[in-house]
Amino acid sequence: MTDQVKYTAKLKGAKVLVIGGSSGIGYGVAEALVENGAIVTISSSNPDRVQQTIEKLKKAYPSASDRVAGQACNLGDQATLESNVAGLFEKVGKLDHVVYTAGDALAMMGLQDVTMEKMLKAGMVRFFAPLMVGKYAAKYLTGGRNSSLTLTTGSVSERPRENWSAVASYATGLHGMMRGLALDLKPLRVNLISPGAVDTELWATAGLSEEQKVSSFKEMEKKMPTGKVAEPSDIAEAYLYAMKDYNLTGSVISSNGGHLLV
Repeated sequence: MTDQVKYTAKLKGAKVLVIGGSSGIGYGVAEALVENGAIVTISSSNPDRVQQTIEKLKKAYPSASDRVAGQACNLGDQATLESNVAGLFEKVGKLDHVVYTAGDALAMMGLQDVTMEKMLKAGMVRFFAPLMVGKYAAKYLTGGRNSSLTLTTGSVSERPRENWSAVASYATGLHGMMRGLALDLKPLRVNLISPGAVDTELWATAGLSEEQKVSSFKEMEKKMPTGKVAEPSDIAEAYLYAMKDYNLTGSVISSNGGHLLV
């Protein structure tokens, strides 16, 4: 007689698309999904990075090589955004869950530097693309409340920072988008993960050298109750929870190391 697996097998065999899964938080989510027995498709804008990620996952999980695939999709071009998203879903097919972690360079700019062109560029991947993903999720996520779409914002949506007005506008807007989608796509569940500082490659896109990043992290860690800037593997747990709790929708999970308390 074997033990029941009522809780630990919820993601086993589940088909999950991770958009933005070639690096950072998205890659951490992909690893966690593979370890939980899911069938994972990685999507990113760069075909070479998608292939490299597939190979990396297969090397880390040799027994799961038949459960890992990839599909490139460019989300940064306004003219082709919707057709590219539609094509991605068509190629991947029916799914149980979609996780959206894609992000481009951090749009840190002073208010005096904001232009419409910069704002559109800053929001294409972070805001407009998730909305298009929500549109097509309605067709390809077929498990009712057992299926989910999980989006990603940032703690700047909960606590403002100087020179982050541009990205904060979209980060905060994702809260409203998620709640609207939770109603529009019901009984499919839609939730939002709001990480604080996470040690990923994105910091380099903000123009920080490795030394500057380390120095900045040390200053953060002096104030944070946990005393440690998160790793992608820490934040990945929030995404797993959002997928596994069939009663969770229209909710924000904030994983910030207690940074919002100080």
